[in-house]
Amino acid sequence: MRKLDYIDGLKGMGALMVYLCHFVFAFYYAAYTLLEEHANTASGIEIRIGRTPLNFFYNGNGAVCLFLVFSGFVLCLSYFRTRDRGRLKAGALKRYFRLIPAILAVNLLIFVFMSLGLYRNAEAAVFTKSIPWLSGFNQFEPKLSGVLYESLIGCFLRGSNDYNGVLWTIPYLFWGALLVYLAAYLVGENKLRYITYGVMLLVSLKTDIYFAGIFLGFVLCDFFSTQERLVKLYRRTPLVPLAVFLLGFYLTSYPSIGTEQPGSVYGCLPAAYAVIYHMAGAFLMTAGALGCDWLQWLFSRRPFLYLGRISYSLYLLHFPVIAVFSCWFFLKLHGILGYGLTVGINFILTTAIVLALSTLSRRYLEPAGSFVEKQVEKRILRKKSKHRGV
Repeated sequence: MRKLDYIDGLKGMGALMVYLCHFVFAFYYAAYTLLEEHANTASGIEIRIGRTPLNFFYNGNGAVCLFLVFSGFVLCLSYFRTRDRGRLKAGALKRYFRLIPAILAVNLLIFVFMSLGLYRNAEAAVFTKSIPWLSGFNQFEPKLSGVLYESLIGCFLRGSNDYNGVLWTIPYLFWGALLVYLAAYLVGENKLRYITYGVMLLVSLKTDIYFAGIFLGFVLCDFFSTQERLVKLYRRTPLVPLAVFLLGFYLTSYPSIGTEQPGSVYGCLPAAYAVIYHMAGAFLMTAGALGCDWLQWLFSRRPFLYLGRISYSLYLLHFPVIAVFSCWFFLKLHGILGYGLTVGINFILTTAIVLALSTLSRRYLEPAGSFVEKQVEKRILRKKSKHRGV
């Protein structure tokens, strides 16, 4: 397989969607609830947008599903290319050390912000009509012990996210990764391995559907890496993978609120299955991109690749910026400039700050995780060499 830059581009799009979701939820909450009582425009245009596929671009739950599927795809890519099971062991042992530096650094930053009383989200929520969502974050006395526990242990064991709300996904990125490494190690070369994959998916659907995202990405990685004849057949007619991608886009854009949508393009879908739609949509979008040259070209463009490079830092950093800077800016100026203009300027400035901080984090902070990873890998290789020598 070729270098899959477009997967990084898709991952970057997912991280951007999460950021847009949280900004929209903070200042135009009706775009999520679809209720007039939360609208901040006279026309209620945010509600109408929320009932269309434009909802995709700030659909946070759909974005998480995409992020998990993309992550699951890349986890075992090197293994299926080389069939080197040692890579699976190394990947499993390094996983914690890859994730931890950025999580710890951002949580310590949040601790400083909270200690200085800089979180203004509860005050802003009163004016933005987002009290049910925005007002509850980080409204407690911060403790260094709590920050360290959440960063080093809690977010990995049970998704603790008192300080940084986005950390609820870490167990899926951590334990889900370990499970697919184990599956690849045990049955990765077995002809009947897809039965095992099916069992993994069924169990995740019964217990915690978000694990299915990692598993689905893993299954796609195996299929597109090893089933050359079927992949060629799938790619033979470009309209087929494009149609698969568009169907995935449609399902992923289903409103996260999960209520009935009569008269909308979602009117034919039962409301109770929003998360399933998002997961299926993420799977289909990834499968579509893997089979369509035009989509691969699109998501390999520089803006997407840039977002892909900073996606992890963007995911971790954006919410503290919204809760601190965006809310402060709004409180200072909405009475002077008016609601719409204030939020518009706020969005431009917030986006610039989030991208700048994410770029700095990617350049100076994430390499710490890579350094620790390499040290762990060196230790593994050293032990192997000693063992062989004996």
